[in-house]
Amino acid sequence: MAKSTTQYICQSCGTIHPKWGGQCDGCGSWNTLVAESSEATPKGLTTGKGKKVDFVALDESAEDAARTATHIGELDRVLGGGMVAGSAILIGGDPGIGKSTLLLQTVIKVAQNGLQCAYISGEESVAQVSLRARRLGLASQNVLLASATSVRDIVATLDGMSAPKIVIIDSIQTMYIDNLDAAPGTVSQVRAASHELIKLAKKRGLTLFLVGHVTKDGQIAGPRVLEHMVDTVLYFEGERGHQFRILRAVKNRFGGTDEIGVFEMSDLGLAEVPNPSALFLSNRQQPISGACVFAGMEGSRPLLVEIQALVAPSYMSSPRRAVVGWDANRLAMILAVLETRCNIRFSDKEVYLNVAGGIRVGEPAADMAVAAALMSALYDVALPQASVMFGEIGLSGEIRGVARMEARLKEAEKLGFSRAYTPPAKPFKGLTLPIKAVETVADLARELFGAPARKKAVSV
Repeated sequence: MAKSTTQYICQSCGTIHPKWGGQCDGCGSWNTLVAESSEATPKGLTTGKGKKVDFVALDESAEDAARTATHIGELDRVLGGGMVAGSAILIGGDPGIGKSTLLLQTVIKVAQNGLQCAYISGEESVAQVSLRARRLGLASQNVLLASATSVRDIVATLDGMSAPKIVIIDSIQTMYIDNLDAAPGTVSQVRAASHELIKLAKKRGLTLFLVGHVTKDGQIAGPRVLEHMVDTVLYFEGERGHQFRILRAVKNRFGGTDEIGVFEMSDLGLAEVPNPSALFLSNRQQPISGACVFAGMEGSRPLLVEIQALVAPSYMSSPRRAVVGWDANRLAMILAVLETRCNIRFSDKEVYLNVAGGIRVGEPAADMAVAAALMSALYDVALPQASVMFGEIGLSGEIRGVARMEARLKEAEKLGFSRAYTPPAKPFKGLTLPIKAVETVADLARELFGAPARKKAVSV
């Protein structure tokens, strides 16, 4: 018989400790160790005779997974073309960001096209979910609602009926298995509950959506193994005070990663944004200093956003550097390159950088746009109207090429831009957009502001 032991498991990272301690040795979090009982593995479990495993050749033909459209274009894009039967999808995001609203809209859309769906909430009552659906103007007879937290009851119900094609579990941290001596939301409960629900999804061929809470660092709460168990991991990003929401795929066994879907929060729920570039640039007025349009890539989609910079005098020994939507370490590198390679002084200035629209830019291709916005703010000279730029800056001041240059330029041309500043590259066929190739950041400063403007900012 298996022997029961007590272990202390970190609720942030899942590290197991033999005894209680104030700080977790794995992630450094304080007061996250919770006692949980476990059964030791009986000796000889792996020494018995097992059944033969069948192997197939790697080049053996296999059919593509059949997909079911959610009829929400942005969600289908992120999923790789639609939902796959028997797959488990984990979606995380900050409280109130719109996870439940998106999934409720999804099941309504799918149900309106003839498929039966089930929405199981462990946080809200059936009346609360129905009230939200009516407030959003959604209704369908093919959506079954339930309020339950017992995984045993949920599995028995879904396995004993004509199982729906789509099942929503909101949220996995509220589910529990009654034969585990641990509270709901702990590492053991989340891991075991997810395993049982995913096993049911594989057995019955249904698509399972799991809603996951996130920690203060923005990571899905619970053991990291949860993200390994599911087939797809989606993060719902955005500021609660901002209307835009970004749905990002960070893992997808049935499609590409780093794809994004853009939504806009409205009184009737989440609305798709099929052309986010036009939306992010819709508030642009007359050219002003410190603003530069960057042509970026999010997955396979070109995305144009505005990068804004503000440079102000500082009377402190350590001037402030504030960044929203970009990497603060990369900003420090760009400032160092401008000071060293171009003799442009920022050491006595406060620098503020913002990516308009609430989106976060993570690719190095934004370096040249950031440098141009910083110089424009410092000189108080607006950049050429209807211009767009992209390129990576090296430590020696050279501007390097980036991927998917043609797609970026085509998106800029489609939106009516009349000039592009890019790294040196071969000509692109079919493009009428004038392109100015820039080799170094010093050449960029001379091209945009000229020698007089540059000399004015140099301090001896």
